[in-house]
Amino acid sequence: MNKKRDAFSEKLLVQEDEMFLSKSSTPQQLREAVKAKNNRQEIITAFSQGTVSRRDLIKWGLFTGAGALAWKNGLNPLVGNANAAIPTGIPSSPLFGAVKFSQPMPRFDVMQRKAVSALTPAPTVQANITQKAVPAILGGGTGPVEGRPPGAIWAHQKYDQFAPKVAVETVTKGVGTNNSYNPQVSSSLNSGIDPAAPIAPRFHPRMPIQNANSMWTYGGTAPPKLLLGRYGEPILFRQHNGLSADVRQNGGFGRHTLSTHEHNGHHGAENDGFAGAFFFPGQFYDYHWPIVHAGLNSINTTATDPRAGAPDGNGGITRLPGDWRETMSTHWFHDHAFSFTSQNSYKGIAGALNLYSSLDRGNEAINDGVNLRLPSGKAKDWGNLDYDVNLVISDKAFDQSGQLTFDIFDFNGFLGDVMTVNLASHPYFEVERRKYRFRLLNGSVSRFLKLALSDASPMIQIANDGNLLPRPVVLTELDQQGTAERYDIVIDFSRYSAGTRVHLVNLAEHNDGRRVAKDLSIAEAVSGLSSDPCVGRLLEFRIARDAAYPDLSLVPAVLIPNPDLSAIPISRTRDFEFGSGANQPSTSVTADVGKWGIKTDGGALLAADYGRVTAAPRAGTREVWNLRNNNGGADHPIHIHFEEGQILSRDGSAANVPPWERGRKDVYRLRPGGSMQITIQFRDWGGMFMQHCHNSVHEDHAMLMRWETNALGSTDLVPLPTPVPTPQGVKFQAATRLT
Repeated sequence: MNKKRDAFSEKLLVQEDEMFLSKSSTPQQLREAVKAKNNRQEIITAFSQGTVSRRDLIKWGLFTGAGALAWKNGLNPLVGNANAAIPTGIPSSPLFGAVKFSQPMPRFDVMQRKAVSALTPAPTVQANITQKAVPAILGGGTGPVEGRPPGAIWAHQKYDQFAPKVAVETVTKGVGTNNSYNPQVSSSLNSGIDPAAPIAPRFHPRMPIQNANSMWTYGGTAPPKLLLGRYGEPILFRQHNGLSADVRQNGGFGRHTLSTHEHNGHHGAENDGFAGAFFFPGQFYDYHWPIVHAGLNSINTTATDPRAGAPDGNGGITRLPGDWRETMSTHWFHDHAFSFTSQNSYKGIAGALNLYSSLDRGNEAINDGVNLRLPSGKAKDWGNLDYDVNLVISDKAFDQSGQLTFDIFDFNGFLGDVMTVNLASHPYFEVERRKYRFRLLNGSVSRFLKLALSDASPMIQIANDGNLLPRPVVLTELDQQGTAERYDIVIDFSRYSAGTRVHLVNLAEHNDGRRVAKDLSIAEAVSGLSSDPCVGRLLEFRIARDAAYPDLSLVPAVLIPNPDLSAIPISRTRDFEFGSGANQPSTSVTADVGKWGIKTDGGALLAADYGRVTAAPRAGTREVWNLRNNNGGADHPIHIHFEEGQILSRDGSAANVPPWERGRKDVYRLRPGGSMQITIQFRDWGGMFMQHCHNSVHEDHAMLMRWETNALGSTDLVPLPTPVPTPQGVKFQAATRLT
């Protein structure tokens, strides 16, 4: 290396490494790369803060229609660089000396339940439009205290019939220290973590504390939050937007407007977290979650079947209307703001919701002929967490100062290079020699998982998404798990002796965020030879001791059978294709442009516009939807809000539907070039809902559509007006119909 190059390189080696440039790069190449990196960062900052839009960038030639930063000299040194690594387009994350499996995995932080009367102001059926001052940076003037769209059409449906019995109140804000951690299990069941000790927002003790503009969470603390609910006990979930009114205070990504989707709650659209019903800093939004069985107006209406029921608090059952075969168990909730779902959920705005019922009551000791007695515990009538463990697995990336970072210009899908479990990097978890239930959530924005135990021993899958399967399935490797899918599994640690260690391993190798490149064997995954840093061991189970008391739990041969839909006629069949190269005919503020889109019934491939109604199924009917992936280079996990469906066939054959997909679903993973036929009912509630890809980068750019159903079941649905939120109040505009 000559002296001229050496002097310049000494100053730029860090940037050189960050951009994956060759060590043989000339000084001129390095200067151009640094300039391009700075130019790129300016565009990222302007885009993240809303001072420019995707339309602006395309118009100026800085953004390609395919959804990428244009390849231009002085703009983008990273596109197509052969030396780039996962995550795509940004530097490898510094680890600051963090050693794998050197920190305990924290259990989720259980949210406080309180009386509805404790809320101030009191909740109202229609949105609370009491005025308050709006900060000048948001336009000044006054605006409503509640960000829910006003008026009767966005009033809580059936609010008096299902009046909230429990309130949960949270402020979404930048992270700080957690001084009130509540795992609801003893320290011995939480790997020795002292719940009274402050918990700093960091991914490993050796890694830096996250700044308040880098990481946003419910409650403003870590670990992730867990809400416990039971059937027949409606919840009023009040979310305050405590983020900065200054949109620039976002650490380079994320938007301060919020909308929380309870995935996949059976309730009215006003409480669904509709992407266009977002609200601003200083406002709150009251979500009414009735927690009812689907079919409550048509099946078991007199509430005589104890299988459609809930724990009564005293070992008995409160019987409820509805179809017991529609009982759900493992939900989650996350931000769903239009065009920013991926960024906001990645920043930490995601939590878990466990639903308890007479079938799945969270007490393994009660033997009443209804309770399935799945691993949980026995101290409380319901909701024991001792041996029922929520795990959210997600990949993250960090900038050179150790703060969360995200490439907002990679529209194929964002991949991190550090795997986390419950927002901890490569932790360990101490277990007893007995059966445990793990509720596995793929909380990544784009990454698929495929999980196994390092010794190839069996796991029992009991649920897929929020629903217990008809029958348990014994597997040594789980199927590929798409983003937002939940797999509940049971692992029996009694087969191991105390002191043994076994690992949860990811076998799915990615080259980019579009799809899994290949599935590795367990031996290949643990070898450390994969180019994907999130392949391999991600969680260490330490078998610590014998069980504290005899294991009373069961895994019954029959769990929850599917509803029999054979007597319900099919009112319509619809076709939806998902692909790239979408067109956007709308110029409305409710529309977006991007690489991805949806084609309906053979029409044009369209980018998202939440003001456009694409399908209008009538309430009380059953339809068949054909979902097709017309892009062989990408996988799309498709999420349909509100109703659970059943898969009729995969790639044209019922025989291609594996046992673990034969229950009810809310996320349908198409596979590259694949197809799926599903059937779905529409009941009990109405309003505007969504269908979208849950690779949320695809969703944000812009693979999302609005569908709508009328709770009254009228023959010709008249679309509801579309909300257009502003800090000064929600405006409405007429919806359009896809012809």
